Amino acid sequence: MAKPEDYLVGIDIGSSKIGVLIGLRTEEGEIEVVGKGTAPNRGTRKGNIVNVEATVDALKQASEEAEVMAGVEISRAFVGVAGGDIRSVNCRGMVSVKRKDREITREDIRRVLDAAQSAALPSDRQILHAIPQEFLVDEQGGIAEPLGMLGSRLEVLLHMVTGNVTRSKTLLTCVNRAGIEVIEMVFEPLATAEAVLTEDERELGVLLLDVGSGTTEYGLFGESEVQHSGVLPIAAGHFTNDLAMVLRTPFAEAEKIKIRDGCCLAHMVNDDEGLSVPTVAGGTTRVVPRKELCEILQPRAEELFCMILEDLVRHGFEEAPRAGVVLTGGGAQLDGLLELAEQIFNTGVRYGLPRKFGGLIDVINSPGWCTTSGLLRWGMLAEQNRTKRRRRSPFSVREMMGSLRGMFEDLL
Repeated sequence: MAKPEDYLVGIDIGSSKIGVLIGLRTEEGEIEVVGKGTAPNRGTRKGNIVNVEATVDALKQASEEAEVMAGVEISRAFVGVAGGDIRSVNCRGMVSVKRKDREITREDIRRVLDAAQSAALPSDRQILHAIPQEFLVDEQGGIAEPLGMLGSRLEVLLHMVTGNVTRSKTLLTCVNRAGIEVIEMVFEPLATAEAVLTEDERELGVLLLDVGSGTTEYGLFGESEVQHSGVLPIAAGHFTNDLAMVLRTPFAEAEKIKIRDGCCLAHMVNDDEGLSVPTVAGGTTRVVPRKELCEILQPRAEELFCMILEDLVRHGFEEAPRAGVVLTGGGAQLDGLLELAEQIFNTGVRYGLPRKFGGLIDVINSPGWCTTSGLLRWGMLAEQNRTKRRRRSPFSVREMMGSLRGMFEDLL
């Protein structure tokens, strides 16, 4: 019989809905999805909580649905975090090796990681993640585990993700008031990557785009680690809002039209296609050419992708990722979005789906469940690292960074 500690819970608090997944760890080290719950969320806007009560109610509804399906009560969870306040930066640290024989020790690695994070943060920000991209020993790069190597100088390149303290505390409060303890808050592109990317993609270089309702998060991966990440306050909700304003139709009707008939590439639509559009305040219904939808949606989609491309170029990533682009998120399923991404990023694009899960995989087999399922896998890896540390296994940098994440969470 499964014990409570065998279950993992992932919670994705989105701008339009809250998703909860319950996973059961198997003896083979895999995850079986045993519970799923969703609830519409009217308490979040652009990834930020604007109504605590509404968010707590939605959390309770989604978690209760998942509990009934799984037949277990949940008390702890890994929670995704996104929003326009998230910032990421690549930083560098350098120290001299202490020992006379120049052998690099754990203390040297701790010192260089501290040095890379030593840049003063504003009082309203906290570190969510500090992920080593590579170590350098006497200018020799590409090193993942420098322990035991010989050298006089040790350097590290670190990807650091920070968030607003107040907003993080608000998120924490909402989840706690729903009766759930937060084990860790995870920047969503990092969690999503665990569910959808292959090792080859991570190694060769891949751009992960998560198009949600209120925000679009993205992460560029290469040499098996995240190289750059960011958040844009443009997403699927903006597509809907554009349709509602231009067509002068209620927002709910615009959402239906977008899902049913929307397309963001004109050449994919026939000239003679038309659709009925209700007007506001119960006015008469009028017929609108489907191409008109493309003329509304395509500029917004181009704006979104071009802003991401410009950000990548600004940070020194001019070349297209060799393994292409992976699209996830509920907003990624708009017709023509994949083909438009291929044109703008000049590389292959595919939809991301949860990989290597068992159980109720058919109910989560869509881009909209990639983040929540990724939180389950992130949680499993985190628990494995904690177990290794308790058993005093050989030192690893990834385990050390897990300990540092716990230290930062204690400051919340």
